[in-house]
Amino acid sequence: MRLLNFTIIKLSICLILGIIIGYVFNFPLNTSILLSVSLLIALLVFYFIAKKQFLQSIWFGAFAFLVMISVGILTTSFHNQKNFSNHYTKLIPIERDSLNTVTFRIREILKPGNYYDKYIIDLLEINQKKVTGKTLLNIQKDTLFSPLKIDDIYVSRTDFKDLIHPLNPNQFDYKNYLEKKYIYHQLFTSNEALLDTKLEARTLFGIADNIRQHINKKLRPYNFKSDELAIINALLLGQRQDISEDVYTSYTNAGAIHILAVSGLHVGIILIILSFVFRPLEQFKHGKLIKTILLVSMLWSFALIAGLSASVTRAVTMFSIVAIALNLKRPTNIFNTLAISMFVILLIKPLFLFDVGFQLSYLAVFAIVIIDPYLYSFWKPKYWVTDKLWHTFTITVSAQFGIIPVSLYYFHQFPGLFFISNLFIIPFLGLILGFGIVVILLAILNLLPQFVADSFGCIISAMNGFVSWVSKQEAFLFKGISFSLLLVITSYLLIIAFFRLVFKRNYLNLKLFLIAFLIIQSTFIFNKFYKPTNTFIVFHKSRFSLLGNTTNNKIIVASDFDSITNTKNKIIKDYTVGNNIAEIEEQKIASVYQLNDKNLLVIDSLGIYNIKTFKPDYVLLRQSPKINLSRLIDSLKPKHIISDGSNYKSYIERWEHICRKRKIPFHQTSKKGAFVIDY
Repeated sequence: MRLLNFTIIKLSICLILGIIIGYVFNFPLNTSILLSVSLLIALLVFYFIAKKQFLQSIWFGAFAFLVMISVGILTTSFHNQKNFSNHYTKLIPIERDSLNTVTFRIREILKPGNYYDKYIIDLLEINQKKVTGKTLLNIQKDTLFSPLKIDDIYVSRTDFKDLIHPLNPNQFDYKNYLEKKYIYHQLFTSNEALLDTKLEARTLFGIADNIRQHINKKLRPYNFKSDELAIINALLLGQRQDISEDVYTSYTNAGAIHILAVSGLHVGIILIILSFVFRPLEQFKHGKLIKTILLVSMLWSFALIAGLSASVTRAVTMFSIVAIALNLKRPTNIFNTLAISMFVILLIKPLFLFDVGFQLSYLAVFAIVIIDPYLYSFWKPKYWVTDKLWHTFTITVSAQFGIIPVSLYYFHQFPGLFFISNLFIIPFLGLILGFGIVVILLAILNLLPQFVADSFGCIISAMNGFVSWVSKQEAFLFKGISFSLLLVITSYLLIIAFFRLVFKRNYLNLKLFLIAFLIIQSTFIFNKFYKPTNTFIVFHKSRFSLLGNTTNNKIIVASDFDSITNTKNKIIKDYTVGNNIAEIEEQKIASVYQLNDKNLLVIDSLGIYNIKTFKPDYVLLRQSPKINLSRLIDSLKPKHIISDGSNYKSYIERWEHICRKRKIPFHQTSKKGAFVIDY
């Protein structure tokens, strides 16, 4: 592969490998430093030996790669705040229901939930002890209070709660997602319980938020619709919190969600505009240097305003390198530029590696750079318009080759009409962004005519309407696709082998393609047979009971809520998609389940359990039965008591206390998640 001819790409691969090792094994900081220093000393030794030798030795290269792997481990350990003595988990015992006086600063505003406004906060003091660290803050929604602002400092008396793993199999693991952002706990409070310190401690994030708020304040008098203003914020300010669920779903189903994420396309357009504006500076002495400094400074200012997400950080880093190289007349190679930007970002933010946006953006760009020139060469249109449309199509298809496996793994769906939405939007995106920048500048200067604002609002509405129409063509939206990590790896092997064969038709590449094809076939066969069999699950469903019995390629679902809701229930959908289960059958909840040599007794609100024919291994309590649990334990002698989400909290607490006293295992699905019985 010609990609591996670039040294920086080899080093970047080693850095990525080191980050993965460092994250999985969680090395202490001292161990990481010792490892890196030892390997660096060994590298220097082999360097001086290699200088004196006539023939090259592989040891210098091998140790160079080992050093880079150790650097990946070191940067992962160094950025893990838990490794530092002043992290709040080292200074404050985090005990259940233990109240603490917490002083914190608002760092980031998240999309609100159904009941809480959500923020990421920097911890400053706990019980008057200075600490560091981040955590998640949940504030009860209250229309009487304004949302908190970034950089505001508050004091509240509250307790630290653990982040919760998903309560059902194959659901999105929000706890794991937050831990990759170095967030390990959450706080719950209300607006009334917050004391505003009125302290002034401005950070770059706060300044950027003030700029965004000022822009929105200037735009509001022009009567943009809520969806229009939300899209303007997403396209030009990198903020997607205000996008409604319907609009977001439409862009996702149409395969155009990347348009709402500030990325390389947006930053490239902004760089072209800025380069044109600053071109007169080239006439002065040191003008090119001044122009380069201004370009890079303004790109990073835009990245800061856009929130420094993984995609915008990647794009701005890459285009900063491009801007420096172009204005200093240095030759650039796109592969080197991409690898350098990735290398720099991962050194500064190593866990960006696990960010879905980071992965998709780099995979898309690498695929475009490698595949698009070949696809574009198939046809040379005579006219400018058809040429641009054809090139947009080939770029879109090339990007899909890069992201389809990862996209299927994370989202389990494929928008079949992705090329239509991209074909109609991307050619006009530069115009939309340029128009948007003009609208914002005129609004800030109080010079924006109403008809110009109305025109821009109509363009945004038209784009939203078109995307909504594409997303409603459900026959072309393929959902519920089961795709494992093993399939992701083998799919990329097949894609690489296929394009090697396309680029260079020879016997070796044909053999590699056939081997890759056999490997992916074997993966599909493996996934077909490697499924959960003979598994009984008590799912957690608030206020209801939901049971699943998996046998071979079928799950038998029993519940006490509406049948239509049941078949479309997200809990069952996530489980069937995650485990590649094709068939769903519905039954009523039975009183007894015989699971080979294990028996499960279900006791509902009637509280009837007078049985003498068998002794149940498991007892499931549902719908808050009024029973004497101690008497039940004496009578049936079960090995395990299970309480699902349909029971009253007071009943569960009483049962838990009795089971703890009687030394009987008690499983509460609302705390411990679904209960799984393999039989």
